[in-house]
Amino acid sequence: MSLVRDRLIQDLALAGYARSTQRVYAWAIHDFVRFVRRSPSELGQDDVRRWVRELIQSRISPQRLRHHFAALRFLFTKTMHRPEVVSFLSWPAAPDRLPVVLGLEEIDRLLAALPHAIYRAFFTTIYATGLRLSEACRLETHDIDAARGVVHVRHGKGGKERMVMLRPRLLAALREHWRAERPPSPWLFASRWGGPLNPNTARKALRRAAASAGLTKRVTPHVLRHSFATHLLEQGTDLRVIQVLLGHSSIATTTRYVRVSAALIAATTSPHDLLPG
Repeated sequence: MSLVRDRLIQDLALAGYARSTQRVYAWAIHDFVRFVRRSPSELGQDDVRRWVRELIQSRISPQRLRHHFAALRFLFTKTMHRPEVVSFLSWPAAPDRLPVVLGLEEIDRLLAALPHAIYRAFFTTIYATGLRLSEACRLETHDIDAARGVVHVRHGKGGKERMVMLRPRLLAALREHWRAERPPSPWLFASRWGGPLNPNTARKALRRAAASAGLTKRVTPHVLRHSFATHLLEQGTDLRVIQVLLGHSSIATTTRYVRVSAALIAATTSPHDLLPG
């Protein structure tokens, strides 16, 4: 299994998959091999079908089920060159849930509840720019272009680069952060060991701050990104501008924020209001 695992991770890296995705796929294949008790090179479609039935009966979430399916498909299609083994797989439908969005007062309470200055600066940056957690963790000091008023996102999803806004208030906060922390080059937000800020450590800090702030919603770094997009929309920002700022390939992904904007919904005239009398 170790040889197959090494080849799988190598192929995932060559295909440009993030390290976190590589780990998820590797663990999914580890679970699969532990279930069938044989090397993937000896397995056929019946073995995969047995594992799929086991996964479905275990009632794991649709997201985790898609992770397992994606790992199986990559393993047999790319690494093993046996696509016929997984040709029957179909993706389970994902529940179409609305994104969680915080109000301005909730954002303010959340940021104030972060006990360490580095996390206040870090999550302020995520909310002020709409960055993904992984993008913010890997920001470098030279990505901050004060002269042009932009942040250069070099480590975007799928290796795509983009620009996001750098407003004076955020620039002042980042300068204060740099003076106080003096992070080791090249990172803007660094861990105590000198590398980029650990995303899991950041998540835990945010979760504790949400509890301290008395927020009942489940708060994650992505909730700040959702809130950024929704608040921009409520200010009247064009949807295509929001698409570019978020780094979405398709406008269809961005339109989900139209569905969660309470301000826009509340301001929409109902046909009932047009009735005479």
